[in-house]
Amino acid sequence: MYERIKYRVYDILVETDDGEVIDRVVAVFLMLLILINTAAVVLETVDDLNARFGSVFYAIEIVSVTIFSIEYLLRLWIAPLDPRYAKPFWGRVRYAFSLMAIIDLLAILPAFLPLIFTVDMRIVRFLRIFRLFRLFKLSRYVESLNTLDDVVRSKKEELLVTVVMVLMLLLFSSSLMYVVETEAQPDKFPDIPSAMWWGIATLTTVGYGDVFPITGLGKLLGGFIALLGIGMFALPTGILAGGFADELKKRHAKEKTCPPCPHCGGDISSVVGNE
Repeated sequence: MYERIKYRVYDILVETDDGEVIDRVVAVFLMLLILINTAAVVLETVDDLNARFGSVFYAIEIVSVTIFSIEYLLRLWIAPLDPRYAKPFWGRVRYAFSLMAIIDLLAILPAFLPLIFTVDMRIVRFLRIFRLFRLFKLSRYVESLNTLDDVVRSKKEELLVTVVMVLMLLLFSSSLMYVVETEAQPDKFPDIPSAMWWGIATLTTVGYGDVFPITGLGKLLGGFIALLGIGMFALPTGILAGGFADELKKRHAKEKTCPPCPHCGGDISSVVGNE
C-alpha cells in the first residue's frame, strides 16, 4: 500500500505526460496558484490595495506556502523513484541540490525564515520579493520554458565566452575613460568602479545621460566604445537565436520519428515512402 501510494504520487507529480486527467488537473491547479501568488506579490506593494485587500493577500500567501511546502516534501519523498536519485538517502540529498528543487525551496523559504530568525524588517521585505521565484516553477509545466533551458544548456560555452568578452570590454573601456576624463570631471569619474557605470550604460546603448565625457578625446573614445557595444551585445542574441533554431529542429525530428519496427526502422518518412 505504501509503495503503491508512492508510485501514484510520482505518476501525478513527475510523469505528467501520460494523458491522465488527474495529472493535467494538478498541473493546471499548480500553474494557476503560481500565477495568482505572483500577482498577489506584485499588487500588495501598492499601499491602497494592500490596505483594502491585505487579508486576502495574506490568505493567498498562507495557502500557497502550505501547498508548495507539501509539494516540495512530496517531491523529496518520491525522488528515489527517479533513476538519477535511486539511493534512498543520498538520492534525496542529490535531488535537494538539483536546480528545480532549489527553486522549489526558494519559493517557500522566505515565509519560514522570519519565524526562525529575528531579522530587520527591511530584510523581511527583501526576502518577500524572493517569493517571485515561484514563477520559475512554471517551467515544470510549460514546454517553452523547458526549451529555453535546453537552449541555454546547449550554448553555455558560447554564452560564457561572450560574457567574459563583455566583462573585459567593460573593464578596459571604463579604465580608459577614467584616465581620459578624471581630471576634467573628478566628480563623475573619480575612480574605475565609478566609470564602470558609464561603461555599462554606454555598452548596452541605454545612455542615461547622467554621466558622459566632455573632453574631445573622451567623446571620440565614447563613440568608439558605443559602436563596439552594439556589436558585442548582439552576440548573445545571435547565439540564443541559433540555439532556438537548433532545438526546434531537434523537436521536429523527434515528432517525425516513430517507435522502431521491422517496416520503418523508426523513421516515419520511410513508412510514407513505402506507402
